[in-house]
Amino acid sequence: MKSKKKIVLAYSGGLDTSIILKWLQENYDAEVICYTADVGQEINKKKIISNAKKFGVTKIIIKDLKDVFVKDYVYPMIRGHAIYEGIYLLGTSIARPLIAKDQIRVAKKFKAYAVSHGATGKGNDQVRFELGYHYFGPKIKIIAPWRIWNLKSRTDLINYAKKHNITIPKDKKGAPPFSVDDNLFHTSTEGKLLENPKNSPPEFIFQRSVSPEKAPNKVSFVTINFKNGDPFAVNGKKLSPAKLLEKLNKLAGKNGIGRVDLVENRFIGIKSRGVYETPGGTLLLHAHRAIESITLDKDTMHKKDQIMPRYAELIYNGYWFSKERFKLQKIVDLKKNKVNGFVKLKLYKGNVTIHSRQTKSTAYSMKKVSFEENKTFNKSNVEKFINYHKKKLRS
Repeated sequence: MKSKKKIVLAYSGGLDTSIILKWLQENYDAEVICYTADVGQEINKKKIISNAKKFGVTKIIIKDLKDVFVKDYVYPMIRGHAIYEGIYLLGTSIARPLIAKDQIRVAKKFKAYAVSHGATGKGNDQVRFELGYHYFGPKIKIIAPWRIWNLKSRTDLINYAKKHNITIPKDKKGAPPFSVDDNLFHTSTEGKLLENPKNSPPEFIFQRSVSPEKAPNKVSFVTINFKNGDPFAVNGKKLSPAKLLEKLNKLAGKNGIGRVDLVENRFIGIKSRGVYETPGGTLLLHAHRAIESITLDKDTMHKKDQIMPRYAELIYNGYWFSKERFKLQKIVDLKKNKVNGFVKLKLYKGNVTIHSRQTKSTAYSMKKVSFEENKTFNKSNVEKFINYHKKKLRS
């Protein structure tokens, strides 16, 4: 007897992917394998398994990728100081390539002919997933339900769910939920009243940070240790990448740090409004820039700043596995072995300030910078330096 063809679905167990699971079963003569990547989102494994089994799914794979996600995706991005459009720390963008890569691994393992995802037809994630799929499995078919089915809106989805007895989750006000994506690095919230940029985000949508107004009236301090450009300890305690970010998320979140309200330009050409929480990532970005300021030379730092907008845009657009991103990453990491030491941050009501920096590096010379008279800096050369640049003004 010929075995049934297989489709691997990126499955969260929530409303959208449960509907997609049922729709795939109705429209394709294939066995659907449910795949969940655990990248630190709020996850209920029992619920994912039970929801999938309701549809007769027998292969349900939940893969713990938290440490891989932070070590091989978040940390390289932090080393590049990647910020999209001046404010977005790319929390959703950076998780998609890893999920796509591992989903293709599963597809190859089970000899699936296709993979499927739940990204909408107007969003960026469809691009990010599918570029990742193509890079690792160019011959594997991609099924993007949002681009081909007759369900055109959230209302259509809810009606479809009711028809097939699919559980519809509620938000804290008892209504169908906002569109939420979360992982260990961030949480994003979109849709509903947030679609109108004149509306302020309601406080109940925030999941991992208190409002600055409700944050403690007392300053908190945190020390982050770096080796070869990456953090490895918090307050002197060595932690795995996932545990380290988890620790920083808690410290920053309780101090109201990491909230962003952004209207961004999507890759596909439309604007969208999202509310993001990236508490631990905000601390890492501040601390990494601070440790580089006393360990790297000016040319290296300025070169990184020059390429950062392009580097961030590549990540946002789904080009993590592109030759160009690989090339820029080499520039980002050229002297990361020099980035060692620790930074102490002060946290207070949504604000992060540098309290102190320390390193054994000699890049920062106290003798040269001192206002006291010293012989380590030849001031007579400064006039020649200025005269040279006077000439360049008109060249």
